[in-house]
Amino acid sequence: MKVKILAFILIAALTSCSYKFSGASTEGLKTVIVRTFENNAPLVVPNLNNQLTEALKTRIRNQTNLSVSTTEADAVFEGRITGYDIKPVALQSSATPTAGANRLTITVSIKYTNNVAGKEKESFDESFTKFFDFPLNGASIQAALPNALDQINKQLTEDIFNRAFAQW
Repeated sequence: MKVKILAFILIAALTSCSYKFSGASTEGLKTVIVRTFENNAPLVVPNLNNQLTEALKTRIRNQTNLSVSTTEADAVFEGRITGYDIKPVALQSSATPTAGANRLTITVSIKYTNNVAGKEKESFDESFTKFFDFPLNGASIQAALPNALDQINKQLTEDIFNRAFAQW
């Protein structure tokens, strides 16, 4: 009998811990709006704002039970791309130095508003910056950029998602 009770307590404790650490905290939320991010970076890349907006919507759909709405919602994400930069980070030795790798850096400013009563303190207005180093391997920057943009979008949406729902 004692073994069964101990096993039950152990299973209950492990289950509650794994739930807390593996899931997002969306308590009280049912719907969320992700407004299309503005692109205010000095160097504007076409469709980057739409790609980042859609990446955040996809992450929310895939990792929560929230519905992404276009009208009224329990929480709202608004944002703007404030920085976009590509710089060489590694030079190849040759007669004429060329970039062996480049660093793409993107900064976004995000305003998250939680409209659920008692949860307003979870709202924030913060900037997130991520970079990705990519070698050219004989390719042009234009050929290497799509993968670099995908990697940064994943990193940025993970940080934004965790800040809003994991409260880390």
